[in-house]
Amino acid sequence: MFMLTRDKIKIILTEMNEAFNAHDLEGVLNTIHEGIYFENWTGARVKGREKLRLAWTPWFEDHGGFRFTREDTFIDEDQQKALTRWRLDWPSVEKGHEGKHETRLGVDVIRFEDGKIIEKLTYSKTTIEIEGRRIRLRAPEE
Repeated sequence: MFMLTRDKIKIILTEMNEAFNAHDLEGVLNTIHEGIYFENWTGARVKGREKLRLAWTPWFEDHGGFRFTREDTFIDEDQQKALTRWRLDWPSVEKGHEGKHETRLGVDVIRFEDGKIIEKLTYSKTTIEIEGRRIRLRAPEE
């Protein structure tokens, strides 16, 4: 296992962000390790790059012009980890607000191994903005 420098970690994070914003799934996956463990903001989990490709393909195909803005980044070179605070602007998928402009704020905890992202844990605030109005997310009723 080789260690990435702080600058190389920044480059990989920038490449990933640019690929997300170009809606380029292959570009994003180029930054991802074969053994990736990914957990999204709903708690869904995926292990392995090919399974992640399958999970993300529908989202990238019907992207609606989503855009991530990295607002802040903390890098721990010794631990090969990064924490990124982001803003997502996209057409809402929330019930009753479908297609309206939504802003969601969150954080990714990212770990690197062998020059790639091996772990990506995503967390999101439970209050989002839809067309400038703050909306509190609620757990789905069963």
